[in-house]
Amino acid sequence: MRILMIEDDAETASFVSNGLRQAGHTVDVVTDGKDGVLLGIQEDFDLVILDRMVPGLDGLSVARTLRSSGRPVAILFLTALGSINDRVQGLDVGGDDYVVKPFAFSELLARVNALGRRSPMRNENEKLTVGDLEMDVAHRIVTRNNQQINLLPRECLLLEILLRNKGRVVLRTMLLERVWGFRFEPKTSVVETYISRLRTKVDKPFKTPLIHTVRGCGYSIYEA
Repeated sequence: MRILMIEDDAETASFVSNGLRQAGHTVDVVTDGKDGVLLGIQEDFDLVILDRMVPGLDGLSVARTLRSSGRPVAILFLTALGSINDRVQGLDVGGDDYVVKPFAFSELLARVNALGRRSPMRNENEKLTVGDLEMDVAHRIVTRNNQQINLLPRECLLLEILLRNKGRVVLRTMLLERVWGFRFEPKTSVVETYISRLRTKVDKPFKTPLIHTVRGCGYSIYEA
């Protein structure tokens, strides 16, 4: 699933987002309620994980706004406010589930996966394509010119992000955050290394390269 996490506690955001990425999900993290609403309305997410006490716009207001926008996205509250009244408020404004901190990650992951199975945004037949390259998102199957390409989990996630932004530049910093969970610019060549591996599998055996470097910015996937 593609998940938006709205959480201003850096430790919680890092712990949860890294765990979800290891489980195969794509996670975007924002720390402000207003930023979360804008991103949640502008882009397609399967699930929003939402703290009630975030700056800019509180969690209840974020949930109300997302619901009023008509976005069919699942909402899971992850918050320290755990009284019966707090839970009722969260569910009344449109929350689909409510998890109280502290929490066990295994339970959170189970609830996330359960919401994913129910989410109307989840499309078991979703295919992402560019040229003769195709990804079956639900089954993580990648083919090019009808030949199956075996990718490691992070390679697959990296390719999915490029495909979801087909024709647009994906910044290196965005890849570091979404694939590896870095919310800062580390001195590492991990992105370049994985892009090289991806090109070896996706581009080199075929005539037309699809993955292009945008100097000083990042990468883009398109058919030239």
